[in-house]
Amino acid sequence: MDKLFFYVALALVLVSGLVFAPETKGLAIHPMEQFTVTPLFGGDHIAWYTPTNVTLWMFLAVVAIIGLLVFGSSNRGIVPSRAQSVAELAYGFIYKMVEDVTGKDAVKFFPYIMTLFMFIVTANFLGLIPMSFTTTSHFAVTAILAMLVFVTVTITGFVLHGAKFLGLFWVSSAPLALRPILAIIELISYFVRPVSHCIRLAGNVMAGHAVLKVFAGFAGALGAGAFLPIFAITAVYALEVLVAFIQAYVFTILTCVYLKDALHPSH
Repeated sequence: MDKLFFYVALALVLVSGLVFAPETKGLAIHPMEQFTVTPLFGGDHIAWYTPTNVTLWMFLAVVAIIGLLVFGSSNRGIVPSRAQSVAELAYGFIYKMVEDVTGKDAVKFFPYIMTLFMFIVTANFLGLIPMSFTTTSHFAVTAILAMLVFVTVTITGFVLHGAKFLGLFWVSSAPLALRPILAIIELISYFVRPVSHCIRLAGNVMAGHAVLKVFAGFAGALGAGAFLPIFAITAVYALEVLVAFIQAYVFTILTCVYLKDALHPSH
């Protein structure tokens, strides 16, 4: 479902770029401009220390998480407030996921997994605010998150099991002649994990926002007929709200699956 949505969205973006190119005299729609990284304090040069719009919206995501989980639930009332209810639901949801998917011995990794989920879902929802910036639409952000998961899982596997962790790549239940071939396939798929992990999140988020921009451009050009793309914008926006949560959930549950392999590497 998410792959189909991504490919359809990409097709719409490409078509809009070809049909409404700036070289023509028609409508110019630039759906990818919303993902441009710009410095906050003038100038065009961006160094590693330059505060950018990405920096700002990641900071706002962290502030929102602290406000929800720390200050929103600080009273710990018997009758919880709305913020406390949301915080408790998120806590229980992720804790149950870690326990069910990875096992009770993985509960010690719960703070890390909870942090991942809350950052991604908060950044996704902040990106739905008009004129905001979606940090999770950039592969540079999602790649770092995916690599952190990959490195954590790999180190955990070798620390807990040593060389036995390599048993993850040796399919002992397969015929002996096929085991070396399967081991190569398993090894390649293991190193491809962070690639698919980051592309799935950034690709779906980027595609949805690009489609919204395309329909918004149509609405701005049609005048009295703008109600048609407005209906499409409403439908896509509702889908984007769903995607914002689902992609955070998918990223988190895949983290739990990968962590399970590190804790229990035998096939």
